[in-house]
Amino acid sequence: MQSERQVILQIKGMTKTFGPVTALKDVDLTLYRGDVLGLIGENGSGKSTITSIAAGMQKATKVESMQYKGKDWSPSSMLDALSGCGEGKGIGMIVQESGTIAGISVAENIFLGELDRFRVWTFKSGKTFGPINKKKMFKAAKDALQAIGIDNINPAAPMATLDFQARKLVEIAKVLLKDPDVIVIDETSTALAHDGRQILYNIINRFRGTEKAVIFISHDLDEIMEVCDTLTVLRDGNIIRTFDRAEYDPDEIRKAMIGRELQGDYYRSDYDPTYGEEVVLACDNLVYGDRLKGVGLQLHKGEILGIGGLAHCGMHSLGKVLFGALSPQSGTVTVTDRGGKAIVKNESIAMKHAMGYVSKDRDTESLALSASIKDNIAIAGMDKYAVGKFLIWDPLEKKYVDEQIESLSIKCSDRNQAVSTLSGGNKQKVVFGKWVGCGSEILILDCPTRGVDIGVKQAMYQLMYKLKQEGKAILLISEEMPELMGMSDRILIMKDGEIKKEFLRSKDLSDADIIGYMI
Repeated sequence: MQSERQVILQIKGMTKTFGPVTALKDVDLTLYRGDVLGLIGENGSGKSTITSIAAGMQKATKVESMQYKGKDWSPSSMLDALSGCGEGKGIGMIVQESGTIAGISVAENIFLGELDRFRVWTFKSGKTFGPINKKKMFKAAKDALQAIGIDNINPAAPMATLDFQARKLVEIAKVLLKDPDVIVIDETSTALAHDGRQILYNIINRFRGTEKAVIFISHDLDEIMEVCDTLTVLRDGNIIRTFDRAEYDPDEIRKAMIGRELQGDYYRSDYDPTYGEEVVLACDNLVYGDRLKGVGLQLHKGEILGIGGLAHCGMHSLGKVLFGALSPQSGTVTVTDRGGKAIVKNESIAMKHAMGYVSKDRDTESLALSASIKDNIAIAGMDKYAVGKFLIWDPLEKKYVDEQIESLSIKCSDRNQAVSTLSGGNKQKVVFGKWVGCGSEILILDCPTRGVDIGVKQAMYQLMYKLKQEGKAILLISEEMPELMGMSDRILIMKDGEIKKEFLRSKDLSDADIIGYMI
């Protein structure tokens, strides 16, 4: 019986408010040793809030009690929580977005705040001084990475040179180095491809088998049912229901999440892989370091072309090269629109020819977090609302932005709200609003539903299908196999910088057919 198991973390009566907004309402949560507890709910439901308080990132507005290993628990910071408030084996949290610093090396990120341990000399008192012994630091960082199964990341590499998955794996290694008894995994799997997820799942199984505990936050319902022993649903800051594994039912969980049954299709309901004959975007013999090795493809009017593969297959670099954000060593990208053909050499040319790009690294590459919703949406659509294409008239700009907020159902106080205060799903809607609003005919979408809930995902899938029917062309880069199979007319699988296989849309297509060409 679960009541006989040892409680490791217990929260009673937790409330958290942000000004007039109540994020948590008198919430109770119990975590047992050896348990993998899943938290699921729509964006803004309170999942990250409750775990971030337990992990020392912020304080509760009010809490009846919070205990860790039977003792009162009130960490002053994430470092304090990770150290067990000075008693060892605490609570570690891997945050949803970036938890690393770009301007320093991998090793310096792993040992941030404790570099003194690598100084060359030591006083009799034990205090260290002098320069950093980098060889020793790099060796220790390599050991930390290998401890979780990573052997392809150079500890001396600048963090900024790593892709999104590699940065997230470094963050995982950094947290696990402290040997916590509880780890919070907040939407981390959405940053990882198939190989990265296997590393994460191995860690989860290790925690389960050693009587530690995991809180796993995800919007991927199939994943969370597979990984977790119990599943707690939050909605609007309240715990709605906790499901034991024997009670898992996708429809019941979805209904608990959103308070209603989803209406309409989730993915596309048709299996017709047809699209227009006109090629609107093409590349030939693209070479970019070891990420692209002679890649060529064609994207057609009215087509959703899926690109899949493991994290380092080159698909994320391909998206950036096609949009002109990266310059290839060789090869060309050609866009065709009503104005004729053009070579895409930079982002300005891409945008001029009605191309839009949604980055996987949303907070860094797709949004200006400190700016307002209005500024983020309006920046790409000046041609649509500027008088004479040079004079910005405030009423027209506001009308343009409000139309996107309304059509995409962006939850916000008003257009002037800072994007940084939005949930992940609403941030992504702002990105979509920026490119859809300005009339993009070609959309390059790199993991467009990363970190968004099932309701927002469904809305995005329906929008993508609507755009396809309008004749827009979409290049969908995704690490989620159901998404690729559910939305694409064609799927191209990449491995080691090359396109290895093409699949046409079919109801008989399975992920087993595809994965063999990825690995």
